[in-house]
Amino acid sequence: MTEVWPPESIRLNPDARVLFLTKNLDLIRQQLYNGLNLKMADLTVDDLLDDINTDVMTPAWVCFDHDPAKIAENAYAGLLHEGERVFNQGALKEGGFKVIVSGHRKGTGSSRETAPQCERWSGIRIVIAASFAPIHERNNINLGQVMGNHKMLERLQNGEVIPLDEFTQQYDPVTRLILENGGILPFAKKLKDGQIELPAVSTERRGMTMAEKIIAKKLIGKNGVECYVSPGDAVLATVDGGYSHEFTTAQVHNFLAAEYGADYTLPNPPKFAVFEDHLLYATGVPRFGPFADKIQTLRDLQVAFQQHTGVRDYSAKDGVSPGICHQVAREEFIDVGDFIQATDSHTCMGGASNALTYGVGSTEYANLVHNQFAFVKVPESIRFELTGSLNPGCTAKDVILHILWRYAKHSDTLDRSMEFGGTGLASISMDERATLCNMATECSAKTGICDPDQLTIDWLLKRRNDLNEEEIRNAFVFPDEDAVYHGGIHTIDLDKIRPMVAHPGDPDKGIPSDPTNGAYIDDIGSVPIDIAYAGSCTAGKDDDFSYYAKVAKAAKDAGLKVADGVECYIQFGSGSVKQLSERMGWTALFEEVGIHLIDPGCGACIGAGPGISNDPDQVTISAINRNFQGRSGPGQLYLASPLTVMASAFMGCITAWHPEIFSKV
Repeated sequence: MTEVWPPESIRLNPDARVLFLTKNLDLIRQQLYNGLNLKMADLTVDDLLDDINTDVMTPAWVCFDHDPAKIAENAYAGLLHEGERVFNQGALKEGGFKVIVSGHRKGTGSSRETAPQCERWSGIRIVIAASFAPIHERNNINLGQVMGNHKMLERLQNGEVIPLDEFTQQYDPVTRLILENGGILPFAKKLKDGQIELPAVSTERRGMTMAEKIIAKKLIGKNGVECYVSPGDAVLATVDGGYSHEFTTAQVHNFLAAEYGADYTLPNPPKFAVFEDHLLYATGVPRFGPFADKIQTLRDLQVAFQQHTGVRDYSAKDGVSPGICHQVAREEFIDVGDFIQATDSHTCMGGASNALTYGVGSTEYANLVHNQFAFVKVPESIRFELTGSLNPGCTAKDVILHILWRYAKHSDTLDRSMEFGGTGLASISMDERATLCNMATECSAKTGICDPDQLTIDWLLKRRNDLNEEEIRNAFVFPDEDAVYHGGIHTIDLDKIRPMVAHPGDPDKGIPSDPTNGAYIDDIGSVPIDIAYAGSCTAGKDDDFSYYAKVAKAAKDAGLKVADGVECYIQFGSGSVKQLSERMGWTALFEEVGIHLIDPGCGACIGAGPGISNDPDQVTISAINRNFQGRSGPGQLYLASPLTVMASAFMGCITAWHPEIFSKV
């Protein structure tokens, strides 16, 4: 391969090394350390690891390095076998590999761009997989990484030269241009200089979904003309806001300085924000102690970015954060019909407010804040019509666990906008809708978005003095009656939802820890727990705390405290949630029954705070959004609803909540 990337034609030199990420982890070791070279012709796709998540590629502690070259040194540090790293420090880079190969759904989980960076800066320029998680695929594109399938790899290993356009022809014209020009920032420069001409925007009427309607409204170059978009269209759209946090802002700052000079400026800083929420408690975690200086560097660089640009500041005060970015954003500045992008995969939580919101990588965000446009490939949509109402022991978390198990596991939601509507949506609160949208990213979906209604108006007016009912209602976005749903329209009867968990799988046997591992609590038998953790953006909202309080009061009335041998934690999602808990008397109640309370932040959800496991044998029941191996410590992690987590804390084993649960204890 040539030094100019990407070249017009792709070939592999006879001595070019290809790393196959096989389910047999010993084969990976042999490739890394014993010089084993494999051929695609000798393997099948079923031999390759599926669902490699970004936590495996770059665990949270790796992201404490903001320099991609440093990040590359710990590529795949999260791939463990019997508690030991498969990839030693520097192993990927030192192996001299040019191509990396895996199975289905490469790059699930967090939007962290460090995942493709660790490959690129280790010398990988061609990434082969059966399919890619949407944000991860986008990050590869933005970095100029060429992606292909297993047949193409077999041809390359047979000495064939493949034209670049064969790799890029699967994409829309604009994505092809981004790849052919080496990534999003070089593309943006040429676009600004007039060297690139974008495809014309369609004015032919068609029925559109909610995501399509919002994108069509934000199109650049429409000049007041009513335009329409279809899935697969490549367009540029203005955004209404965005945000980054201390895990990502340093890279954004460095990328902009490198691309546009140290004196770069932003055209519209008030539209954007920085949050200090992810790493507040990281230095209190023993395994993160050695990284204290790096964590402080990330904080310092975020402050430098904020002071340099003038974006909105949500820094911690006296060590206490205003809250988790997604929760605060929906409380304070995400409006109906908005288009919001941020450097975190759970940005889609804002879809509860009938907005189009999703996560992007640091490179894409750097382009976004500087050039004021987002590249958008219009997603397909899948719609869920909710009917009925939930039983007392169930919450929206059980609904989304059902969707993960029933639909996402089979890729029905992959890279699609998940719409939620139907008569049953009225029985789901705004906070519960936020849970549905938040976990759309666990479905490897593009985003989640809810139909608006009077609940939407009431919730926003309660929190926003700058809005009125008329302007909120006028901004409502509904799908057209003739909108096309490529993922289908699926009815979910809320009456039939049962309490569920996502179990931790068995990574040593090739069953990855994954939110799609759904199981009914009635079917898993007795599972004793060591830790019950409640919080995160998914489960730190007002309604979540009302669930925790309901169970805690029932336990207190029964004369119970948190079970012996169990540590129970609740972490506030924002300062306003903390204030609500104090006003309602919940804070005192929680403390009385033996629950540890944590100020707002991400904490254990990313393995960076109280509530993580410390031993592989420990079992955690958690209300967070993902249970990837090692994400919240080395133990086994079950995902469940706020009700289930709290009931389990008092019972000492995984237990579904019902009002009489403590009567026989």
